[in-house]
Amino acid sequence: MKLLSFAVPCYNSQEYMRHCIDTLLTGGEQVEILIVNDGSSDNTEAIANEYAKKYPTICKAIHQENKGHGGAVNAGLANATGIYFKVVDSDDWVSEFAYEEILDKLNQFYHQGTILDMVLSNYVYEKQGAKRKTAIHYRHAIPKEKIFTWDDVKRFPLSQYILMHSVIYRTSLLHECMLELPEHTFYVDNIYVYKPLPFVKSMYYIDVNFYRYFIGRDDQSVNENNMIKRLDQQLFVTRWMIDYMTSFEIVNKPLYCYMKHYLSIIMTVTSVIAIKSGTKEHLQLKKDLWVYLKTKDRRLYRSIRRTLVGNAVNIPGKGGRKTTMALYKAARKFVGFN
Repeated sequence: MKLLSFAVPCYNSQEYMRHCIDTLLTGGEQVEILIVNDGSSDNTEAIANEYAKKYPTICKAIHQENKGHGGAVNAGLANATGIYFKVVDSDDWVSEFAYEEILDKLNQFYHQGTILDMVLSNYVYEKQGAKRKTAIHYRHAIPKEKIFTWDDVKRFPLSQYILMHSVIYRTSLLHECMLELPEHTFYVDNIYVYKPLPFVKSMYYIDVNFYRYFIGRDDQSVNENNMIKRLDQQLFVTRWMIDYMTSFEIVNKPLYCYMKHYLSIIMTVTSVIAIKSGTKEHLQLKKDLWVYLKTKDRRLYRSIRRTLVGNAVNIPGKGGRKTTMALYKAARKFVGFN
């Protein structure tokens, strides 16, 4: 059995997938690398087969018709044999030093007979052309170097939440919560992180800059123009999160507060993209989204609406939209996203 399974979704990734896989290979026989060729039309299939042939005990090539990022993650999870599971997109990579520390810690717990539900680490925005690389850590919100539960989680900063880049899940937990991501849909990484949260009981935070998150290509889903074009898919994911959070009672208060915080950020992102677009259709879709939340859970709606970000994206009129965009641009410049 492998300690850690990596799923590497690849779609026409011939230009950068080697760098990603090469950094993961430094984990040696402790890991498996599931290279999912998601219906590529370039050399991705041949490169995946090359790695599978050269490293047969570590790499596995999975070929399927195009199903989108969610479908590729599903394929990786279905084939994973590791105790833990992590997704690394093919244009991203990991830091070797931090990787070694994470594997050592997972090994240490395994030999002690301890299997954690979720392991967290830091990620770094590798923005193309940017001099300043922003590292996102969680030192202020969660304990480090100790096993903790939701009761130990403090309030997260306004704009920060746990991303796919920072999380390693217990593989069997993902099966227990029946995780299956929608196919042919962008932004499902939020569903990937969000759905397992109520099932998580034990966590551990390793304060190292592990995941290197590359941004800057025009064809990336997080490119602002692409987010505007795909607002319908952002809305789909946001409504899914609303439905999920309001479908059952979340008893644990810190867990409820964190899931509400996460939802408020995604509500804000979706709203800002609609405002950025500026079309009457998209502005109406933004309004409809907030009405949808209100009809599903008035208490949750009021709570999110009263937050700073909730107020900021709902200031009426052109002046309000200008204020919202000014705040967005300031945050974008400071953090380095998009």
